[in-house]
Amino acid sequence: MDLSIVRASPQDFRTVAGLVHALLQELSGGKATPIGELEETAQVVLSKYGVFALLALSEEQPLGVVVLNECAAIYAGGEFGEITELYVRPEARSLGVAARLVEAAIVEATRHGWHRIEVGAPPQPEWARTMQFYLRNGFEEVGPRLRRRL
Repeated sequence: MDLSIVRASPQDFRTVAGLVHALLQELSGGKATPIGELEETAQVVLSKYGVFALLALSEEQPLGVVVLNECAAIYAGGEFGEITELYVRPEARSLGVAARLVEAAIVEATRHGWHRIEVGAPPQPEWARTMQFYLRNGFEEVGPRLRRRL
């Protein structure tokens, strides 16, 4: 497969939002945030410093996306990256697309001077395949994440 990884521009917000919408549909059992809201959010987020998306393209068609945010924490030794979304279309899974997106994210992380990339652990055992993907790609399990909506 001819695959290229490109950094999304703020003008790619609809493409990024569409892929994130598909991810959320899958994770929520079809109860994702409406696409229009995600497009508005993607347009704002992609224009901010410290947030960027990488798109996997084959013949100019988007197959996947990874979104990274710059974070900072004392435990992490300063700035680090967080993968907030990673999605590959079902027909392109098991073809190495997600691994290529993670590799590209690591290259970007290195360029930014980050010493780590983190990602939220998906619920287990339902998403065991996802967990195994991250472990195979050099991540280590350090525990789940909690949230409080404001």
